[in-house]
Order: sequence, then C-alpha cells, then structure tokens
Amino acid sequence: MASEPQGGLTEYIQHHLHHNVVSLGDGAFMKIHVDSLVVSFVLGALFCLWFWLKARKATSGVPSKGQAFVEIIVEFVDTQVKDTFHGDRRTVTPLALSIFMWVVFLNTMDLLPLDAPGFAVKSLAGAEAAHHTFFRWVPTADINTTMGLALAVFFIVLAHGMKAKGVGGFGWELITAPFHADNMIVKIILMPFNLALNVIEYLSKPVSLAMRLFGNMYGGELVFMLIAGLFAGWISFLPGVLFNSVWAIFHILIILLQAFIFMMLTIVYIATAREHH
Repeated sequence: MASEPQGGLTEYIQHHLHHNVVSLGDGAFMKIHVDSLVVSFVLGALFCLWFWLKARKATSGVPSKGQAFVEIIVEFVDTQVKDTFHGDRRTVTPLALSIFMWVVFLNTMDLLPLDAPGFAVKSLAGAEAAHHTFFRWVPTADINTTMGLALAVFFIVLAHGMKAKGVGGFGWELITAPFHADNMIVKIILMPFNLALNVIEYLSKPVSLAMRLFGNMYGGELVFMLIAGLFAGWISFLPGVLFNSVWAIFHILIILLQAFIFMMLTIVYIATAREHH
C-alpha cells in the first residue's frame, strides 16, 4: 500500500470510496459505475474460462491437481444443493456453482492492495491524473452490484415458482396462503392480508441478500482503508503491516462465508418457491 496523501486519512478514504462513474442521459439521469461493471465482467469471464478449460481437459483416469480442485468445488456445491433442494438439480446446481464462484472472485478483490490502480495511473500519467482518477475494484462493496445479483436471484426464484405451480397456481397461492379458510367469504376477506404478506416476504429476499453481502464487504474494505493510514509514518508502519496481515487472514473467512451464504439462501429460496402450500 502507498502512504496516505497530503490531505490526510479522511481525504484518502473519501478518494477511495469514489467510483469511476459515467453519466448517461440529460441531467445525469443514469449513472454507471464502470469500475464495478468492468471488474465483475472480467472476473465472471475468468471463472467461466477456468472451468471450461478444466472441463475440456478432464480425464477419467488419475486427474491433475487442477482438475481435482475443480471437481472438489463442484462436488461440494452439488452436495449442498442435494441436501437442500429435493428435485431436478440439473439447472439449480450450475446456478449455485456460478453464484458461489463468482461471488468468491468478486469478494477476493478486497485482498488486493487498495492503491494498486492509483499507483498504476500515477506511473503512467503522473500524480495529478492519479488524484482525479477513481477506481474501486471490489464490486461487492458496491450496493449496485449486490442488488443486481439479488434481483437476478429474485426473478429466477419467481420463474421456478411459476414453473412448478403454473402462473395461475402461483398467483392463486399468493392470495390464499399462508392464511387458509374453507369458507369462501372468509377466504375473500383474507386475500388482501395474504397478498400483502407474500409481497413483503418476496421483496425482503433480494433486499436481505444484497444488504448482507454489501454490508460485510463494504465494512471489510473500510477497515483496510483505516489500516492504510498506519502506513503514513515510520513509527506506525510495522503495526500497520501486522494489523493488515491479521485482518487479511480473517477476511478470507468472510470472503468465503459470504459467498456460501449467498449461494445457500438462493437454493433455499428456490426450494421454498417450488413448495406447494
């Protein structure tokens, strides 16, 4: 990590909390976080390329270390799906695997030095250009990324529910569960309450998914920024190295745990959507 700029730790943190933003439309109607978008796309492509190459070179005999590692990951994810989802896993397991590995890749960016992008820009274009260049390369520390992932899961969950019950059956369940009644008048009275509860339940799923992942990764990134302030002086340099190393090791657990939780909740939501009430 580079030492903090002349503006102090506050300016250093504020600079690193800015995204590389491109505004679209009049009056900045839409803003795109280019850094989160580019890093997410590149890491997703790397994950697909990695698994595709290993699948292409897979052998039935003694596997290579790389093939064995990939097989361990696939078997681990498939076991989690099998224990939670009791149905056809041919589409659910690939989805769970993609979510787990992609989120792991996105989260792992938090272990890279904060100042690496700025140092690269400074080396190529000078300090002034680096001061006005913003690039955050932890996509899951951006609420837009986590909300995008959560919304994708939300629509997939809805699709599974409609496929299992039919569009009519899915809609009927929204207004007749969880409160049931045999009497038609009572059933009609309960319909608005059932609909309200189900809408709240479904909408809370993407919100909780997005906020949980974002909160943990944003907090971890902020701690790294605070620790970076220790590198500003010779007295605090060695404690900074120690704290940074300890936090990085602990953060590996957070990286894997958050990816696992996101994957497991996705599987649980899909299994719940396919259940008949």
